[in-house]
Amino acid sequence: MKRTIYYCLCLVLLYLPVQSFAKQKILVIESYHSEFDWDISYKQGIQSVLEDDFDLHYFQMDTKRIAKSLYKERSDKAWNFYKQLEPDLVILGDDNAVQYLSERFLQVTTPVIFLGLNNNPRHYNIHQSKNISGVLERPLLKRAIPIIDQVLPQKVNRVLVMFDNSVISHTILEEVFSSNTQLTISGIAVDIKRIGEWSEWQKTLLSAADKNYDAVFIGLFHTLKDSEGKHMPEEQVLEWSAKNTPLPPFGFWDYSIGENKNIGGLVIFGHEQGKLAAEMAKEVLVSKVQPYQIRTKTAEKGRYLFSRKALHKYGLTLPEKMAKRTIFID
Repeated sequence: MKRTIYYCLCLVLLYLPVQSFAKQKILVIESYHSEFDWDISYKQGIQSVLEDDFDLHYFQMDTKRIAKSLYKERSDKAWNFYKQLEPDLVILGDDNAVQYLSERFLQVTTPVIFLGLNNNPRHYNIHQSKNISGVLERPLLKRAIPIIDQVLPQKVNRVLVMFDNSVISHTILEEVFSSNTQLTISGIAVDIKRIGEWSEWQKTLLSAADKNYDAVFIGLFHTLKDSEGKHMPEEQVLEWSAKNTPLPPFGFWDYSIGENKNIGGLVIFGHEQGKLAAEMAKEVLVSKVQPYQIRTKTAEKGRYLFSRKALHKYGLTLPEKMAKRTIFID
């Protein structure tokens, strides 16, 4: 009898450390897909904070590439994956994941941290929730546009801003520009075009110089469709645009800057979004605070990011003060 008890105690002692030190599970539900540069960037930020101490899992809703009619189906699959995994915390990446899943997460106690949210949290009825908080994404469009007047040799009078016809583009237009497609920022006339078809995108860009624009901002371009209604690969869109634009192209997000991409600009970084969201998640899991006790945050205010090779291509030189504050990617 004593020997039996002894063996039982040994088994318990062997088992307890495994349970005690099992890593907590975190599920990251991406609105988009793993090959998308924005997702790659913010996941690197998440991993830099959480990878060593937590068990990270991912689900991709893929809403940049599939039809909007399939968003609900993908959100159902994401929810089923969540129920099977039973994570200790969920991170929702970008607006579509929040839009299609927040109502369900309001009904459970699992803590949720969002990132990359362009819309007002009130829009999704999560502003007073106990278990949901996160990081807002605030593109620096109104601040980013005037800085090119310091980069281009001539006075900038008029610029074209190109977006796809996605829900996120609509949200940005609504939140940042009050749905205005024509406005003036720091004396620069700004025309904003939302485009859904690849052929129209090409036509609009190629004719930009003829319409007296001084520069173009290539914003979001990830949901364009070809003549058969198929998704245009974002890498192909950006490379073609950079190669064929008659005007210097600038950008708003870090992933759009490079030798065969946009020249540069005052941009936001996905890495910072992910890192800040991960720090909030860690505080919830380690310090045992509730998400509502952590105020919604906004990531860094943006940094200058430029490509030397792209600047050289257009014969441009940054002013000395700007150059000292710039991150060069090549």
